[in-house]
Amino acid sequence: MEKIRERRGVDGGSLAVRVGSRPDGSQPVVPEVIALLRTVRLGSSSVQLIDQLRGLEDLKSAVAGVQARAAVALDLVQRREQSAAGVGSSEQGQSVAAQVALARRESPNSGSRLLGFAKAVVVEMPRTMAALESGQLNEWRATLLVKETACLSLEDRRAVDEELAPDMGTFEGAGDKAIIAAAKAAAYRRDPRSVAQRASHAATERTVSLRPAPDAMTYLTALLPVAHGVAVYAALTRKADSARAGGDSRNRGQVMADTLVERITGRRGGISGVDLQLVMTDRTLLQGDSEPARLKGYGIVPAAWARALVGAGEVVADEPRGMNQGTGTVQNPEFTVWLRRLFTAPSTGELITMDSKARLFPPRLRRFIEVRDDTCRTPYCDAPIRHIDHVVPWHTGGATTVSNGAGLCEACNHTKENLGWTTKQLLEDVHTLEVSTPTGHNYTSKARPLPGHPRRPPSPIKA
Repeated sequence: MEKIRERRGVDGGSLAVRVGSRPDGSQPVVPEVIALLRTVRLGSSSVQLIDQLRGLEDLKSAVAGVQARAAVALDLVQRREQSAAGVGSSEQGQSVAAQVALARRESPNSGSRLLGFAKAVVVEMPRTMAALESGQLNEWRATLLVKETACLSLEDRRAVDEELAPDMGTFEGAGDKAIIAAAKAAAYRRDPRSVAQRASHAATERTVSLRPAPDAMTYLTALLPVAHGVAVYAALTRKADSARAGGDSRNRGQVMADTLVERITGRRGGISGVDLQLVMTDRTLLQGDSEPARLKGYGIVPAAWARALVGAGEVVADEPRGMNQGTGTVQNPEFTVWLRRLFTAPSTGELITMDSKARLFPPRLRRFIEVRDDTCRTPYCDAPIRHIDHVVPWHTGGATTVSNGAGLCEACNHTKENLGWTTKQLLEDVHTLEVSTPTGHNYTSKARPLPGHPRRPPSPIKA
């Protein structure tokens, strides 16, 4: 049955948005919906513009609901196809999350979260799904409800979904914290033991992560059990209070940050025998050029900052060694900086190739590829490189070369081994890979441009 939703139109009238079948009975396709949105005119009054913003927000939620249903349907179809192909039940559906991630232009980690959310909200939480499709909840807030009930059994989860009744406007005007609190309270009433077990299990997920911040800074985050986190913070606080009482000119936060670095690295400067892999042009290092550098694990950093890090002193040449690279040192009063010169093609900035007859990538070749790729080569995945893998597998004749090597995170390296996944190199001006999924969709990955070689714009599309 065709549904019609009324929305205030762009000229004060009503706009009928039909969701369902065409007059001829065929199903509408996504490109037609996108084309229809391009014809929407913005309102001329404040009231009309606010109504449009609300209507478009409802539309985004409805689209998220359709995406969730599509992800669940994809999982079912893939499992059925893999079962017919003889894949064991324990291995079926292993790469669906990666395919969802590529289709939604997200990282593989986000793909796993999105698929898990879709399964929960479509199969187990019908009232949350109804609230999402009607625009009463957006995708993020529906995700919060799914997350806070993840420790419950299917029966208890559905009971909490019924109790909260999101589709009845329960969370109208509520923020994220209020939604989390309501879901936690309802989950605890249903199954306090599972909630307690979840809290005790959380300690096994302790970790340390690093992400970029503006102006050549980073956020170093530690996820710790509450007792450990409080103890660490208290120790840093005591040190800061003591230093400030002794006349230290640094503010409290600066003392805490410096103390953390000193106690972990054992050195005031914080760098001691660590390979940072800072990549810059010779012009940036020696001639004061403004071309920015690239720091592995962080990204682009200002040229002046890079020179300051290495001391920008006189280069002391050493005998060239290995894979056509020169090496040397920079004199720095705090630490010794080793230089390795990597030669690139003048026109494209592509690293000059080298190869090995071994099956495993030797250390120098691994470092060469890590400098070129910087992060995982799977499209939309920015995870650190953990594996250097053959593009064309070794057992099928793939060579151990720079062009046939790719830096991947551990999850993506395992995903590409699943049935139906293939990767090949394309003949482009820079190292380019084409990843093909079991559905036949192709995704392109180009190596990031090195400092001094900005990526050229794509060629015009020919008619």
